[in-house]
Amino acid sequence: MPWLDWISLFLRWFHVIAGVAWIGASFYFIWLDNNLRTPPEWKQKEGIKGDLWAIHGGGFYEVAKYSYGPKTMPDTLHWFKWEAYTTWLSGFALLVLVYYFGASAYLIDPRVMDLTPMTAITYGLAFIFGGLALYELACRSPLGKHPKSFAIVLGVFVVFACWLATQLFSGRGAFIHVGALIGTIMAGNVLLNIMPAQRKMVAAVTNKSDIDPAWGLGAKLRSVHNNYFTLPLLFIMISNHYPMTYQHEQSWLVLVCFIGISAFIRHYFNLKHIGISKPSILVMGGVMLLLLALWISWPQNTASSTEHTSASDTSYLLASQPLTKDDQVVYDIIQTHCVSCHAKQPTDPIFTIAPVGLILDEWADIERYAAQIVHRTTVTKDMPLMNKTNMDDTQRQLIAQWYANRTTEK
Repeated sequence: MPWLDWISLFLRWFHVIAGVAWIGASFYFIWLDNNLRTPPEWKQKEGIKGDLWAIHGGGFYEVAKYSYGPKTMPDTLHWFKWEAYTTWLSGFALLVLVYYFGASAYLIDPRVMDLTPMTAITYGLAFIFGGLALYELACRSPLGKHPKSFAIVLGVFVVFACWLATQLFSGRGAFIHVGALIGTIMAGNVLLNIMPAQRKMVAAVTNKSDIDPAWGLGAKLRSVHNNYFTLPLLFIMISNHYPMTYQHEQSWLVLVCFIGISAFIRHYFNLKHIGISKPSILVMGGVMLLLLALWISWPQNTASSTEHTSASDTSYLLASQPLTKDDQVVYDIIQTHCVSCHAKQPTDPIFTIAPVGLILDEWADIERYAAQIVHRTTVTKDMPLMNKTNMDDTQRQLIAQWYANRTTEK
């Protein structure tokens, strides 16, 4: 329905705006904390632990961080939480709208696991919130007091999550669920740890009581985790436009590599903020990205994947045979106007892999993506791309009528 497109558009727009605000604040405060310097003695007597001078927007700024807190709490104290909350809320709304309402088209791939929409959605929610629970348990365990050991365990956790997602969902659905897991962990860090710790600190300063150092240390550790997660999350947010990543035979490993390399590149900037310049990290990161792109672009062995198709996969491909007369008409239209791009091996000179991973070689695929096909060919009419195969209005009407009859029969 057209109104769903408008909802999706506004949600995506809002999600990007909120994400920019959240990530911008995260980057700024990590930079700020790493660039604080020992203040002059008179400031230290006032309880200031570090300060920073900056110029921006035609003026000078003086920023100070207290070791304990101000003598009296200011009337206005700025909190940074809604950037995180609105980013997560809008992102989760998009997940529900696109991947849960459209589970059959975007989340389920019968060649990976033949799930019902409800089962797929249940797995998706369990994946996201179960992963958050495991992360929280690890952070609150004794392991959380050993950052380097925790980083190794967190890395193993992310690798396992990438692998598991690709065993449950379509490539595109797997990537977005790993992104949803990371985003949920990041928002959870704000909601479950950073904000409670800051409230305790404010209450302690207000009541002139002692501040437990663990509050600040725990909040800072979660902020660091969020900082290293930002670039991987941004990659996942845009990955659905690049099917050569999530459609790869080893898509879980592709995702692991992008997450690892982008976090590694982020490390360069974190070091630079504290005065340590290691351009070799950027060089190594660039080389790794180049090698990754070469590996992904290397011709895949499509024959082997066909040889390993199971009996259940074959029945999926042939389940709808024989075709009715109307089905055959639509099948012929799709073969004429769509599969030059949307095929396992596209013949269109522009595409080496099917756009958005949409493959329409088999009739079962056409049935699976029927709602998507009719929407793009008869409602928005943006497909075929630039109408380069000259699909006419009569053919579009035949597709629309076929879908209407199919929906009525069901």
